[in-house]
Amino acid sequence: MATLRLGDTAPNFVQESSIGNIDFYTWLGSSWGILFSHPADYTPVCTTELGATAKLADEFKKRNIKAIALSVDSVDSHLGWIKDINETQSTKVNFPIIADADRKVSTLYDLIHPNAISNATVRSVYVIDPNKKIRLTLTYPTSTGRNFNEILRVIDSLQLTEYYSVATPANWQDGDDVVIVPSIIDPEILRSKFPKGFTVIKPYLRLTPQPNK
Repeated sequence: MATLRLGDTAPNFVQESSIGNIDFYTWLGSSWGILFSHPADYTPVCTTELGATAKLADEFKKRNIKAIALSVDSVDSHLGWIKDINETQSTKVNFPIIADADRKVSTLYDLIHPNAISNATVRSVYVIDPNKKIRLTLTYPTSTGRNFNEILRVIDSLQLTEYYSVATPANWQDGDDVVIVPSIIDPEILRSKFPKGFTVIKPYLRLTPQPNK
């Protein structure tokens, strides 16, 4: 399958998982979703990441996000690994881990990169919106743990810019000023959409307080 790009529809699948068979679209429902891929069970970096994911349950819930992981090992292997994750990371895994022994989901999501890992999935993140569109992709090397603060930051930006006519500048953090999209030029619309006012730095660069704060 061709590489999935931003804006593409996330492929649906039915696959076994640590909580039973999952139809991805049905499971996702009207929520945003994060799909994490892992090359194998009982890997050290991934163990810390799945622990971090579990600890962020409240943060994901606030953002209407469901998390789901994928590894090529079996359900039985996943269940054993989950016990290790809970023990070593002082948490409780509260999301499903897909069992992808047949590589069906890995193939759908282009997670087999022979130049990186010859026989297992690469470590990628997909953020999927309620319309099942892919909004973010990140791929990490096996030696580097994911930055969950950055993942949450990008999700905050995606959700903000989805519902307001703004974009977020470099190094933006939740609560910072945002950029008004250049397509809005009508003064009446500007006043209506941005009642807090805005600062014109250049005609194409206008800053306004974050609209949902």
